Amino acid sequence: MTDGRIPHRIPNPKSQIPVLNAIVDAERAAQAGWTPVDLADAYLRGGARFLQLRAKTMSTAAMLDAASAIVSRAHRAGAIVIVNDRADIARLADADGVHVGQDDLPPGDARRVVGDRAMVGVSTHTDAQVARAVEGPVSYVAIGPVFGTSTKATGYGAIGLDLVRVAANRTAARNLPLLAIGGITIETAARVIEAGATSVAVISDLLRTGDPEQRVREYLRALA
Repeated sequence: MTDGRIPHRIPNPKSQIPVLNAIVDAERAAQAGWTPVDLADAYLRGGARFLQLRAKTMSTAAMLDAASAIVSRAHRAGAIVIVNDRADIARLADADGVHVGQDDLPPGDARRVVGDRAMVGVSTHTDAQVARAVEGPVSYVAIGPVFGTSTKATGYGAIGLDLVRVAANRTAARNLPLLAIGGITIETAARVIEAGATSVAVISDLLRTGDPEQRVREYLRALA
């Protein structure tokens, strides 16, 4: 791993984690007529500096190729890239970290793969899961789905802003960033940040207008 990575314990999460996590979902990108790399380029041109590659059905070889290309472009722009689920891909592509779910590699095992200076994020859906997550070797905690979502079936209902506030208190006590995800739109993103989230992760709404580059700009203005 390169020495320029962000340490997994971030001294000042509010300033170190960008407010928008633009998720490059390979399947959603294809439905909208984009390759993952081209979509990542559009997000970067729009000003996104925190990308996540999510590719549930892509072959390992194709995902590694896409991740490597996205990381190269993102790092030239000074952006962070994390890979969803696949710690091995994150390591091989020289990404900044990995994001794991409740049914994926435990955060400790993911960290063994990506190394001590890489980011490890973990998805949570309940207060109990947040409480466990902040005790682990994680760089940030994700909470969701905040609102109803059609992108990812978690098995959990919408948690609402109240649980975002509870999670924000727990993560702040451990000096960890909180990433909120699930059904977030440009109309609701600012309220999620006001509830205590450090960053909002968005998939579908970035593709909604057909101009993801401009959509990122609109999000960044709304969250400024």
